[in-house]
Amino acid sequence: MNPSLSPADASFDDLDLSPVMRRALKKAGFEAPSPIQSALIPLALDGLDVIGQARTGTGKTAAFSIPILEQLDPLEECRDPQAIIVVPTRELADQVGREAERLAWGEPTEIAVLAGGKNITRQLRQLENGVQIVVGTPGRLHDHLQRGSLRTNKVWCVVLDEADRMLDIGFRPQIERILRKCPRDRQTLLLSATLPPTVRRLAESYMHHPEVIDCCKDEMSVETIEQRYFTVAQNKKGELLERLLEREKPEQAIVFCRTKRGTDRLYRQLARSFDNCGSMHGDMQQRERDRVLQSLRDRKLKVLVATDVVGRGIDISTISHIINYDVPQDCDDYVHRVGRTGRMGRDGVAYTFVVPGEGDVLTSIEQRINKELKRDTMDGFETVEMPVEVVKVEEKPLRKVLNPMHRKVTRRR
Repeated sequence: MNPSLSPADASFDDLDLSPVMRRALKKAGFEAPSPIQSALIPLALDGLDVIGQARTGTGKTAAFSIPILEQLDPLEECRDPQAIIVVPTRELADQVGREAERLAWGEPTEIAVLAGGKNITRQLRQLENGVQIVVGTPGRLHDHLQRGSLRTNKVWCVVLDEADRMLDIGFRPQIERILRKCPRDRQTLLLSATLPPTVRRLAESYMHHPEVIDCCKDEMSVETIEQRYFTVAQNKKGELLERLLEREKPEQAIVFCRTKRGTDRLYRQLARSFDNCGSMHGDMQQRERDRVLQSLRDRKLKVLVATDVVGRGIDISTISHIINYDVPQDCDDYVHRVGRTGRMGRDGVAYTFVVPGEGDVLTSIEQRINKELKRDTMDGFETVEMPVEVVKVEEKPLRKVLNPMHRKVTRRR
């Protein structure tokens, strides 16, 4: 990334934003742009395709929402969607929709959230009445395309948020169909905390000479997060967790488990000893998942036991502790789990429980974040030395395809 795109003293006044947007930013509490916002917003306003890589919790949602809102045509001039924002989970779709609504303050803007688990009749009515921005999950967006209820002929911008996660969980066919259905002369913005080969191949096929912004530099973990680990026997993990929660007394904590069954089992164990404890995983009904997240936002829950369903995009600034009860299967999952704390510069602490035989995973995580985790100890729990293994991954260079496209140049404000 060109350093001149994100100076340390950056201001929203330097970004050529409309008075309406500046007032909305002030009302929403934005004081200065983050590095990803300083770098991406000018490029997006110029109509360029952009690949933006930034750590979670650095303001990526506002980075792509602001240029979209600045260039929308009024609803009376265009009743079909002009921008589609694709996200991996229902919870993130709701969150992005709320953030876009906050930033749209002062200018009438119709935003529809199309996610599974929600009332599809209401979504159909919204689309029929006219919307300017659609935020949705790949599966539900694909459903609306099949129904013919989602018209894409007026779309001039597509955003792929958390692209690596969407590909990890198997949404590539739906994403590609969405992109193929949109006009070829659209603008495409791809946001991701990591850029594995799968994401780069998607960019090769569906983006035109994208500008690449890397705000991660050499360290993939938020600097304000203190990261530690325990070595512990498998049958002692539950007891260690209870002792750790008693010692730390977190403001709010998320405890990550690998499986849905393990999440339920650990929740039942903790609920016997701790008040204000909840659980969340993909098998729960959407209404219940929404209720749990709202309780977390309202600080009614102190401890949430969850799978990686909350490992991406959930922005709750009061999460003070992350505990990896089960080591994540992928190093990037570790980055996203830990990113639930230390949001926007706040302090946070992350603990990882490592059992014998998982030493190579610990080393891979340390290489991924370019930082050594500190060993922590607690009386009554033995530590175990574990072998390490270095793994190197070779990435393919980014190719550029597609023909030059016509860009939207008129602005609404």
